[in-house]
Amino acid sequence: MKMRPGSPTGFLLCGKEWTEGETLEVRSPWDQGLVGRATIATRADARQAVNHAAASLRRTRSLPRWKRREILEDIAAALIEQKERFAQLIVAEAGKPVRMARAEVDRSVLTFKTAAEETIRLGGDSIPLDITEGNEGRWGLVHRFAMGPVLAITPFNFPLNLVAHKVAPAIASGCPVILKPAPQTPFTALALGELILKAGWPQEALAILPLSNADTCWLAEKEDRVKLLSFTGSAKVGWELKVHSSRKRVLLELGGNAALIVHNDWLDLDEAAVRTAHAAFSFAGQSCISVQRVFVAHSIFQTFLWKVVECAAKMATGDPADEATEVGPMIRPEEADRVGEWIKEAVAGGAKLVGGGERKGPVITPAILTGTKPGMHLRDEEAFGPVVAIEPYDDFEDALAEVNHSKYGLQAGLMTRDAGRILTAFRELEVGALIVGDTPSWRLDPMPYGGVKDSGLGREGIRWAIEEMTEPRMLVMSGVGQV
Repeated sequence: MKMRPGSPTGFLLCGKEWTEGETLEVRSPWDQGLVGRATIATRADARQAVNHAAASLRRTRSLPRWKRREILEDIAAALIEQKERFAQLIVAEAGKPVRMARAEVDRSVLTFKTAAEETIRLGGDSIPLDITEGNEGRWGLVHRFAMGPVLAITPFNFPLNLVAHKVAPAIASGCPVILKPAPQTPFTALALGELILKAGWPQEALAILPLSNADTCWLAEKEDRVKLLSFTGSAKVGWELKVHSSRKRVLLELGGNAALIVHNDWLDLDEAAVRTAHAAFSFAGQSCISVQRVFVAHSIFQTFLWKVVECAAKMATGDPADEATEVGPMIRPEEADRVGEWIKEAVAGGAKLVGGGERKGPVITPAILTGTKPGMHLRDEEAFGPVVAIEPYDDFEDALAEVNHSKYGLQAGLMTRDAGRILTAFRELEVGALIVGDTPSWRLDPMPYGGVKDSGLGREGIRWAIEEMTEPRMLVMSGVGQV
């Protein structure tokens, strides 16, 4: 694969593309061909980015709401116009099947459009203060102000939309942004940066820096002018960054091993099996809400299991540029090796591999296991690969307990028609969201999104991210009239 013409090759700082210095080779997950070279930003570059961000805060805070909305709408319009360019970048860098890459661009458009709407909804409150004797004539206003520069760190699996979920609410809030994209997928973020600046966001208020892990940790730990750290990625890295983030506000969107319960009153098992297979294996399961654990009522277990096996066998694997492909390559050969070892470990421990699990170069065919047990990596950890464990249960309460038997708690799915069971599950399951009638892989970008336990801290979704990126200030008035 040749370097993609027209793609940025450096990093973005103060509106300029910097190309001198040590470079990072970005290679295709599919064939290891060279996608391009990105210049690695240094600690000095990071310090300069913070200088510019801090200096630009007064300007970004004072941007009128109509202007912030206009910028966000223009970004969305540019993404629509350049949809295929961005889709092909995502295919090249992330190995995401092309139809899913186009869907990611569509989701990013919605993310920016939603941010444009929320910009003019961000308001405050009038607070009556004459509620006790002696405070006649007092009243107050509460207004939300941009916190300050945001350090955003994003993963490889959604190199456009997860960047959008950091940048769009920051623009809506009036916060400068320093973005550290995943080393596997810098070019999509850099291309988006071009659109953001062209739309009118101040140049000094955006930096996109492929930094080393050490320099990223330095930014999080030492730069107090950065006011918020927003990280999406692995639980191990996220919680470690929080430890070193001193007095910063921290927003963490981390991993999971998402579970689905299928009860015996669910009527359409064919559709449930199709949804389960696609939620487990699309994009090689490289999503933090990919279905990894499925608990099925004993009376329908065998029927459902073999329906999923049948559906998975029909999913096209291979070259992500092929329009038919649903299961593409793992992001790196080492990740395919790891998932293969976890499958072997489970089988050696008594689990049964009932479908898939074959290694074909960078691709692992959709793997379905049963008979897995707590203590196995595939039950306890985040697989982030095309593998699912399907297990039977006798009592609904046992299924709830199995879902909660995890250090993660991002989202869960529930297929039942019983309102009582739905409300019980909503009350008992330790997750950030319960998706009824579908898999836990369902997400609409404007909704609040995040997890509990090791799955994270705080919530994304544009309105909720804006709240994280702003802080309330109180103005108390006396002797100047009342409202």
